This record gives sequence, structure tokens and C-alpha cells, in this order.
Amino acid sequence: MRFTKMEGCGNDYIYINCFEEVVEQPEKLAIAMSERHFGIGADGLVLIMPSEKADFRMRMFNLDGSEGEMCGNAVRCIGKYTYERGLTNKEEISLETAGGIKYLKCNIEKGIVKTVRVDMGEPILEAEKIPVKHETSPVIRKSIVINNNNEFQFTCVSMGNPHGVAFVEETENFPVQEYGKQVENNPAFPKKTNVEFVQLINRNHIKMRVWERGSGETLACGTGACASVVASILNGFCDREVKVSLLGGELTIHWNEENNHVYMTGPAAFSFDGVWLKDV
Repeated sequence: MRFTKMEGCGNDYIYINCFEEVVEQPEKLAIAMSERHFGIGADGLVLIMPSEKADFRMRMFNLDGSEGEMCGNAVRCIGKYTYERGLTNKEEISLETAGGIKYLKCNIEKGIVKTVRVDMGEPILEAEKIPVKHETSPVIRKSIVINNNNEFQFTCVSMGNPHGVAFVEETENFPVQEYGKQVENNPAFPKKTNVEFVQLINRNHIKMRVWERGSGETLACGTGACASVVASILNGFCDREVKVSLLGGELTIHWNEENNHVYMTGPAAFSFDGVWLKDV
């Protein structure tokens, strides 16, 4: 089975072109291929598929085999893949995801996709739709107690997948591994959650580390960057366009006041192509 390894700000996935390949057990394949010693190594598996609703369809699976609704970095990589590999000649494409249809604009120089701008749609703030169990909605800087009785104030946002955003003094030394897993599995989040720890730099710049549901800490998360900017604006900390510094690179996020849509712009890159020879 042929595959392509790609990354967006260090958020690396294995991509399979399902116009040419058949994947029968994507959950098992995601676990096997994502393993960094006996597999290829990645944050998960992404299938590029035909769609009856859009130009293409995406399914993404975390490294534990669970299927996620959305991945912003993977969306950008699919824009680059489909254009540069000749699946489309359009600079603007639509992509069906489990989190809704997303619209991509490829910024092209001499036939190469340098960056991709994604219309991520409107953020979801209603508690039951995120979902998060809380007596108030929206959930803006509300206390949630985690397993070891530590209390964090979370702002909860869905960008097609759930996010809990907490503001911290600094991210560099923050124990993301310890707290991320506890928050992900907290009963307040019925479908678990992605967790963002955000440091405010100024009104147009934040730093973020992310614990991704089903994958653990990753170098970047596109939907997490969007959710973090929305949370920063809701709390009055930032303006409408914000640079987000992640461990793996930088994204620009714009929450448009006129149509309420969130736009994400950032890079995507090929790593290598290969052939998977194992049974799963």
C-alpha cells in the first residue's frame, strides 16, 4: 500500500490516496503505521477519499485508532497534496470532514503550494454541542476540577471537534503531559477533549501547547490554534487576528467579525513517500 508522509507545523500524519488504494481496517492500520518504532511514526492516519458533497473527503484517525472529526493541519496538507499530485487543478477546493465541509484556498508560487488558508467555519460555543457538561453556556473561564484536585479555568470551544482552553503563565515548562491526559478524560467532557494551554504574549500573539485527544502532546494542532484564539478573544485578551506560536511552527488565525468564520493560514510540507508492506 502506497502512502505519503506529510506535516503541518510538525503535526505529522500518514496520508493514503483512496482514489488508488483500498483501506479496509483504518483503525488498525492507524495504530500500526503510527507507531514510531515498528511502524512509520506519525500522529495518525488520514484518508483522502471521493466525496458526493465536496471536491474531496477526509477521514482521520488518531494514533490510538480512534477516529477524529477534524484536523486543521491535515486539511492544509490535503490542499497541498491534491493540487501538487494532480488530483485537482483548482486553487480553491472544498473538503468534506466529519466536522463539516471546509473550504481551502491554496497560495501557489510557481506550481508549489506555499501556504493554505482554510475557512474553518463558525466556532461552536453551546456547551451541549461541544460537548461539555457545565451548568452555564457558553463555558468561558469556568472552573473544572481534575483528578488530583487541581482546578483550572477553561473556555470551551468546538471547531468541529471539542477543545478546552486554559490560560497559563508560561507554556515552556508547563507539565502538559501530566495535566493534558487528566483533562482529556475528565467526566466534564463526554466525548473527551483536546486540551490547549495558552500563554498570552500580546494582543496579536499567543503561545500554545496542545494535548490532542487520542494522540497525546503534538507539535501543533490547527483546530486547537483556532479554538485558542477564539477563547482569547472571548476573554478580551486578543484582537481579531492573532499569530499562534506552537512547538512546530506558527499559524495565523483570523476570527472574522462580519461572518463569524475563523480562518487559519499556515504551511504544509511533504516528508516522503513509501510503501507499507505489513498485513495491517
